[in-house]
Amino acid sequence: MVVTQLRYLEKVASLKLDVELCVGCGLCPQVCPHGVLVMTEGKAAIVDLDLCMECGACAKNCPVAAFQVKAGVGCASAIIHSWLTGEEPSCDCAGSC
Repeated sequence: MVVTQLRYLEKVASLKLDVELCVGCGLCPQVCPHGVLVMTEGKAAIVDLDLCMECGACAKNCPVAAFQVKAGVGCASAIIHSWLTGEEPSCDCAGSC
């Protein structure tokens, strides 16, 4: 369940899904922290790309490498790093995260 839906910059997330490779295991919607993915007709589907924070959980858990994502890029990476370390986020984007 997604408590809040944080939206990022529109149409910039690097997440790609090759539906032909998908075997319908259902792991990706379970590990996606923002509800970007759902299962539709036995296959994974991207519901809202702009919710993707590029954490890479889908790609790391996909047994057939159906996902491509540049995990650890941008502000999402900086925020996750700050959660893990307690440091202030810094994504070097000249703005605040």
